[in-house]
Amino acid sequence: MSLIIAEIGTSHEGSVEKAKLMIDECAEAGADCAKFQWVYADEILHPKTGFVNLPTGKIPLYDRFKQLECPVSFYKEMLDYTHLKGMKFCCSPFGLRSLNELLSLNPDFVKIASPELNHYPMLKALAEYRENQKSKGDVPVPVILSSGVSKIEDIRKAVSILGKEGVSLLHCITSYPAPEEEYNLRIITNLKKELGIEMGVSDHSLDPVLVPALSVVCGGTIIEKHITLSKKTMGLDDPVALEGEQFSLMVHCVHQTEAALSHYGDQGFDYVVNQLSENAGEGGREKILAILGDGIKRLAPAEEANYGRTNRSIHFMRDMKKGEVVSEKDVAVLRTEKILTPGISPEYLDQIIGKTLSKDVSDGEGLQFTDLN
Repeated sequence: MSLIIAEIGTSHEGSVEKAKLMIDECAEAGADCAKFQWVYADEILHPKTGFVNLPTGKIPLYDRFKQLECPVSFYKEMLDYTHLKGMKFCCSPFGLRSLNELLSLNPDFVKIASPELNHYPMLKALAEYRENQKSKGDVPVPVILSSGVSKIEDIRKAVSILGKEGVSLLHCITSYPAPEEEYNLRIITNLKKELGIEMGVSDHSLDPVLVPALSVVCGGTIIEKHITLSKKTMGLDDPVALEGEQFSLMVHCVHQTEAALSHYGDQGFDYVVNQLSENAGEGGREKILAILGDGIKRLAPAEEANYGRTNRSIHFMRDMKKGEVVSEKDVAVLRTEKILTPGISPEYLDQIIGKTLSKDVSDGEGLQFTDLN
């Protein structure tokens, strides 16, 4: 049976009451796991990153994330309530502080979101924590990686840091919404063979059935999809989330797909593809084949322009003058997002500390090798 994760994210907007209603909805819809995001704005974005348009108006994206910050006690209450409802608790950290606080609660899963797949300082800290667990004879906390807006070398590097034991990978397109036809789900089959780890899908498409069901056909065993009380509420991801009834439909279709694959054996793949093609109407088979794709890992067209901006790079955290020495407090590993310029990869963080600037630089600017002597 697939592990079905209902992504609450930050749609609770900091309300304990709303968060518990959403956990109730996850359980009623048949999810196995409820997932949250542990947000500290300064771990994710620079204050100068740009603006986001909300129904209430245009506000700085950094300020929007600040509004979503919650205390440790909030997440502890959500973990306990999730367990009370018979589900597992999963959460995404976005930096070292949120990671350490999350680990202190002993979550059932740690989820590394797609933009953090190259947050190497955080991945290394998590790997060290898991090694310490193993040295004590404990089972390391399971880790789920998402691979949106990433290339195959990014995935291989993240897996090499964390190891394969208790690590799984979700194929993803970092676009909201993501076009179903760009999902290329045969990637699941191919990467499962290459990496030797469990695979699944983190689905940002609007259809509740096609991508989840076809991911199972391709060998996926984990499905993550956003859930919301209403698509019209203020959550950042609510427009692409499923309401409870749709989520229940997804769960039902996933389990029906699993049953069909078990019943029909070697013919299961063709049976499910044919059924979905018929249900999709005119042009349905072409659409299903497009969703399946060729299995070669590449950036999807919908996310290609975001590579380097949505994932992490090194940014200056203050104005600095030529000749100053770069210290740890002068830089941060952040998403670039809206209007700033991306910096170099976080893999070079240790190498740039202690270097001298070759020119003046501005607060928020992405650090380049040409900035250093």
